[in-house]
Amino acid sequence: MTAAPTVVAISGSLRDESTTQVALDHALDAAEDAGAETELIDLREWDLPLFDPDDRDRGEADELRRVVGAADAVLLGTPVYHGMVSSALKSAFDYLGKDEFEDTTVGLLATAGGGSYAPTLEHLRTGVRTVHGWTLPHEVGIRGASSAFDDDGAFVDPDLEARVRKLGRMATEYAVIEPRPSDESPR
Repeated sequence: MTAAPTVVAISGSLRDESTTQVALDHALDAAEDAGAETELIDLREWDLPLFDPDDRDRGEADELRRVVGAADAVLLGTPVYHGMVSSALKSAFDYLGKDEFEDTTVGLLATAGGGSYAPTLEHLRTGVRTVHGWTLPHEVGIRGASSAFDDDGAFVDPDLEARVRKLGRMATEYAVIEPRPSDESPR
């Protein structure tokens, strides 16, 4: 019997009533339903000072690297700020690198107050590729995120809920993908 895959989500929102975190919670619930062990990294609760390349071990950077490095799959969630990722997620991501992401399955989620999230998802894909992570082809952007959930945190649009849950399921399903060695040719 194989061990359950571990799916870790990093919420890049520092807002108390974060739609990013609510969406990630739904994705993690789906990952659990698919058999994964899950953990949410709520950056509000972590001591991670603004990244300084001259001091890469500040605050809880070592613990962040340990948790993300041990994950079989990672979900990165961010609010959209000026078409980019949040500074909180970017700074946390800067503490990480190839040691944590190489050959790791990564799912992407962005929540937008308005309608534009595509550049943000592209920035995330670029960052993940740079550290040799494997981004899922299914990613989620949520337009008008402040009205996407009811007062209890449930989705108001079942199609959007299905997309977010699919992200969690796919993170679990593809968490154990092994890349083909470069000397092996496709058949």
